[in-house]
Amino acid sequence: MSHHHEVIESHGHLAVCPPVPWTTPPTQRPFARRDMLRAGAVAIGLPLLDFFCGRRNAMAADRAANPRRLLLVGRPLGYHAPFLFPEKQGLSYEATRYLAHLEPVRGAFTAVSGISHPGHSHHHSEPGLFTGVDWERIAHPDREFRNSVSLDQFVAERIDAETRYRNLVLGKSNWPTSWTAKGAAVPPENRPTAAFQMLFLDGDPGGVAAEMRRICHGHSILDRVREEAKTLGLDLGADDRRRIDLLFSSIREAEHVLARSESWASSPKPKVNLPTPTRDPSAAEVTERERLWFDIVRLAFATDSTRVILLSFGEVGTPKVPADVNPELVGNHHDSSHHGLDESKIAKLATIEDIEMHEFGRFLESMQTTAEGDGTLLDHTVVVSASNLGNASAHSSQNLPVIVAGGGLKHVGHLAFDRTKNQRLCNLFVRVAQQVGVDAESFGTSDGIVSEL
Repeated sequence: MSHHHEVIESHGHLAVCPPVPWTTPPTQRPFARRDMLRAGAVAIGLPLLDFFCGRRNAMAADRAANPRRLLLVGRPLGYHAPFLFPEKQGLSYEATRYLAHLEPVRGAFTAVSGISHPGHSHHHSEPGLFTGVDWERIAHPDREFRNSVSLDQFVAERIDAETRYRNLVLGKSNWPTSWTAKGAAVPPENRPTAAFQMLFLDGDPGGVAAEMRRICHGHSILDRVREEAKTLGLDLGADDRRRIDLLFSSIREAEHVLARSESWASSPKPKVNLPTPTRDPSAAEVTERERLWFDIVRLAFATDSTRVILLSFGEVGTPKVPADVNPELVGNHHDSSHHGLDESKIAKLATIEDIEMHEFGRFLESMQTTAEGDGTLLDHTVVVSASNLGNASAHSSQNLPVIVAGGGLKHVGHLAFDRTKNQRLCNLFVRVAQQVGVDAESFGTSDGIVSEL
């Protein structure tokens, strides 16, 4: 696989193109702006053309040194809002119990309150967290889901960077959270050990050969399935035709993955300064699990192995905590989140959420202290942490706990929208998509854009 391609920008999209025959030879000095101005009135309108002033290569080099990335973090039970959101808007807010964990990166993130997906409610809204799909399409779990594309897949399709993986779906949740443009669920890699191996561990020569055979075999299976599926599309009803179309879409997605895998199969994987994990922490090992996942995500971005990641964290169960923690402050995650304003249950919930926020803060700080190009890894990565529940105890999907960090956004500390008439979360997603280089005017149920960031 040739890695001597040029990255260009066109109407907000990033694309990888082969070198063009008219690229300025090394011995030829590029035209300068003043040269073109001397050439006469006909050329006055041309100085901004990359072809003439040599900016094309400079732009490509800048994007290579300062790539734009996206991380989505999903949490199914949300956060206890009184411990999260400050009373005051702006950067001069007084840190709440949870935001105190993010103090080292104050100014590099924004907590957004008064935001949600219109009409969404209860636990069954989890599949729509990053799609913003119309509620009626996913409201009935006993029926067939008809989801729309999730933000990670939407962005990954439009910033086709030359990375080993177009995007990654990681972690574990109760419901799928990543969805293709046709509404097919994208299965996650839920084992940190497997994700680490996939990203950073090379196989032996025999293993590489076996991987190539697996890829070729995968192609043959897909070819056969496609041919057989075509014969079924003759006299089918509308619902069955839609299912067949979804199957074809899934086959095309698999083919794209296979093609990318084939081109990278013989390329050495990057070496990282993190011990190879030998086991997968349980859900109850909150600190170990979250720290390992966040370390893998940071290294995946730092090695430019991918530009888009969706990471989901499921329920914790009953957490394992240090021996010096009061046993009365330890309880089941789901039960504690459904506290009914019972102070003892809220205290147990906060024990878990303190750990989660501490690890999230640690991750953001590690991203901020990792230099890259003319900034840091956090400068070049938009991070969105969100939940489908604003109040798990009431099964409410209003006033969702949303934190946006990094990415070169204009962070304002605490951005508070109307908690009765919420801002649409998809309006924020439009802003996020634009920030990472996608020419998007709408997404999901958006009716505008969050312009405050």
